[in-house]
Amino acid sequence: MKKSISLLSIIILTLIVTGIISCGKNKKSEIKNITQVFLSDTSSFFYLDTENYPQNNPTMPIGIFDSGTGGLAVLEVILTLDKFDNRSHIPLPGGDGYRDFQEECFIFLADQANMPYGNYSREGKVDLLKEHILKDAQFLLGNKYYLSSSSVQPQTDKDPVKVMVIACNTATAIGKTDIENFVEQAHLDLNVIGIIDAGAKAALDQFQKDEDGTIAVMATAGTVSSGGYVRTIQQLQKSLGYKGDIKVFQQAGVGLAGAIDGVSEFIDPGTIMPRKGYQGPSDKHPELAIDLTKLPRYGFDWTYNHMLFEGDTASPRNLQLNSVENYISYHLITLLENIRNTPDAKKLKAVLLACTHYPFYTDFFQKKLEWLRNFQENGIYIYQPFLAESVEFIDPSEGMAIELYQFLKQRDLFNTSDLSRSEFYISIPNTLNNEVQTDGTGNFSYEYKYGRDAGRIQEYVKRVPMNSSNISVDTRLRLEEKVPTSFQLLREFNRNNQKLQGLPLEDKF
Repeated sequence: MKKSISLLSIIILTLIVTGIISCGKNKKSEIKNITQVFLSDTSSFFYLDTENYPQNNPTMPIGIFDSGTGGLAVLEVILTLDKFDNRSHIPLPGGDGYRDFQEECFIFLADQANMPYGNYSREGKVDLLKEHILKDAQFLLGNKYYLSSSSVQPQTDKDPVKVMVIACNTATAIGKTDIENFVEQAHLDLNVIGIIDAGAKAALDQFQKDEDGTIAVMATAGTVSSGGYVRTIQQLQKSLGYKGDIKVFQQAGVGLAGAIDGVSEFIDPGTIMPRKGYQGPSDKHPELAIDLTKLPRYGFDWTYNHMLFEGDTASPRNLQLNSVENYISYHLITLLENIRNTPDAKKLKAVLLACTHYPFYTDFFQKKLEWLRNFQENGIYIYQPFLAESVEFIDPSEGMAIELYQFLKQRDLFNTSDLSRSEFYISIPNTLNNEVQTDGTGNFSYEYKYGRDAGRIQEYVKRVPMNSSNISVDTRLRLEEKVPTSFQLLREFNRNNQKLQGLPLEDKF
């Protein structure tokens, strides 16, 4: 009898354990639609109470997000814009001496943990990227953030936004329509402004209506694969009456945005030899090949550890780029070689820096192009015949800033606050989530970052105030130099945070 009871107990226990495991597996494998979670899953961190969303309130901040800190270059253009009379809001040549957005406040998000966005399409993870982009929008619409990486419970005092600006070209190309569809589904009267239309129009502005030429789009792989700029340029070319033969060439700047933001799989200032885990161009890479037979054309910087390689500079092998400037050199040469080898190519007249990170290095882009213009082999100019006398490098941000101002005018949403209320957030890996996998630098490992699947709704990241603990020294110095207005607001935001938390006032920036 005892043996029978024991056997029965074992069977029951086995069934219970099996059921628990099965339920656990089902829970883990459950796939959810992120927008439905936003709208109806009240138990989710990502739930939004859209029915009570405050709409069309001028005192609300302007929301802006990007895949990384490069979006601060877009914010800088917005903050320093002076194209209108601030009283009448009419366009005024030369401006009125007052910054157009000086009485607005902004909430900025850099999704640094998940960047670079351009690689998701390359890794076949566009659905995952769309989910990240929708979560960026949810953050701006919601009220939650964490004070630090160790915080268990979120704060709930962040303001919602009155308009949303997508600074990121890839996010605009891949996810703007998804955000707009969600806004419509949620019955929110909120405008979403992307950067692609403004960039395409600015490029066409460089041409006479009957002029031939080439526009180059330098962007992330995601933006390039979406074809967003090509379609928009062609549509505007037709609608605006351009009759010339205008060609569009695209160059996917794989690794460049990541290198600018210090992403470890693309750049490592602390190493001197080729390394494992590198994901950028190389002589050994089947798709991002450095052509050793044309090595002088790149004009790489071989000093210090800016180029990692084996052997010597006369016959290097296993090449890895390890400076932002060398990434720019590689991608400019690849672009010009593509134009040069295309029959009936037209002269390059405009280059769209179609990634928020690229305008930080406009000066080097220009300097490098002039070097290539004068580059000769055996007394022959290799690239000069394919370059217009003047080539313009275009940052789409100004056109988008103007569009934002015109929207505020149209909807009577101008604020009477001050910029010092602006807030800055950045995403970091959520190490309290047991599924999260990081590398030695504390960032997502490459395999984990691009190995996740869409629909498994969880907190991969925490959005925390941006400060010196979550951006590198190089990034801080770059921001201080390149975007001084944004940097000063970021500094003020940090000091205000320290006061609110009762912490000693430390100038972390």
